[in-house]
Amino acid sequence: MESERKILELLKKKSSTKQKVYRITQDVFAKIQDILKEKSVRLNNEVSDNDVEVLYEESGDFDAKIKFSGDTLLFNMHSNIFDFEPSHQIHKTEYVNKDRMRSFCGVINIYNFLSDSLKYNRLNDAGFLIARIFINKDMHFFVEGDKELGFLFNDFGNQKINTDQIDKIINSSMVYSLDFDLQTPNFNDVKVVSVHQILDVDNNHKIKTSKRLGFKLSHETNNK
Repeated sequence: MESERKILELLKKKSSTKQKVYRITQDVFAKIQDILKEKSVRLNNEVSDNDVEVLYEESGDFDAKIKFSGDTLLFNMHSNIFDFEPSHQIHKTEYVNKDRMRSFCGVINIYNFLSDSLKYNRLNDAGFLIARIFINKDMHFFVEGDKELGFLFNDFGNQKINTDQIDKIINSSMVYSLDFDLQTPNFNDVKVVSVHQILDVDNNHKIKTSKRLGFKLSHETNNK
């Protein structure tokens, strides 16, 4: 009976919290989709160059893309809810220490791809995770990223996600992507090409193409 009481306690507290966080994250992602759609129409109407398009594309309930010039941002909502490792700074805040259930978060990832990589199905090309949005049961949030994507949205104890904050995150992500241009790879990195790469034309440009964004997120650094 003691074990069953423990199960019931966890179901009522932890599982219930995770379900609430999931529903909130779903609502936030739906709002992201709406804002991306509206922004693409507005920007596309204001761009004077007919060769520069801003397009929105939806791929189910968990993926949304906005293409602007040579860049595409992919917003992806993870279907699971996460906690953080005990040493993470989130567990050192007074806000979380008052209620441990506040550390459970839904995650929305933001990836930057070259638009041509997706258009031509260049499977060897690389995209970059430029930011992750974490949202909890109180609709408090923070963003893990670089430059302003990290320091503008890091007050987890006080910041709540809303339409204005979502718009700021999207704008910052687009500016961040546009500020980093495609750079030619080092000559020695591409001077050897296999016969297979040249003959396999089905996937187009088999030589890997990607931006050099000039930063690494914390998980990349720790894996080195």
